[in-house]
Amino acid sequence: MAKLLYSATMSLDGFIAGPGGDMSWLTEFIGPNPAADALVGEVGSILVGRRSFGGDDPHRGTEGEGKAFGGGWAGPQFVLTHNPPAEPVPGVAFVNDFEEAVEAARTAAGEKVVNIIGADVARQCIEAGWLDEVAVFIAPVLLGDGVRLFDHPGGATVKLRRIDEGSAPLANYVRFSVLR
Repeated sequence: MAKLLYSATMSLDGFIAGPGGDMSWLTEFIGPNPAADALVGEVGSILVGRRSFGGDDPHRGTEGEGKAFGGGWAGPQFVLTHNPPAEPVPGVAFVNDFEEAVEAARTAAGEKVVNIIGADVARQCIEAGWLDEVAVFIAPVLLGDGVRLFDHPGGATVKLRRIDEGSAPLANYVRFSVLR
């Protein structure tokens, strides 16, 4: 069964998006990164939240705009939402049930990983006990506000074990398995 992997680039102070979902801060940190390239090669499908799917794009104004990983990956995408768009989006399935979305993404991924994009979908996977790994690219910037990598009002402890790490000119990399 395909693993569920939450991946994101995060500011040093823990934000994956700036205030209002702003992703423009990320643009200067997109560039050559062997760990990111390797991670993209592991992805068999994507499970993404509606806000992330329809949100700001750090590739805006480039030929990678609107494409997964800026065009570095193509394959089945599943958007978890109660409000699908009126018009279909090629290669994208809109699913309103969390368990159905996870199962569809796992089936589509085959032996590869399901890449989770979006803090809320990742939180739901953690709460369900289904998240297997977390990969974080840490950008050398402080945003001060925005969307946190993991936010659970009232607190929640999720224990992790580091399984990989590396550095690149634009962002360091750490990968963890989720301990159950």
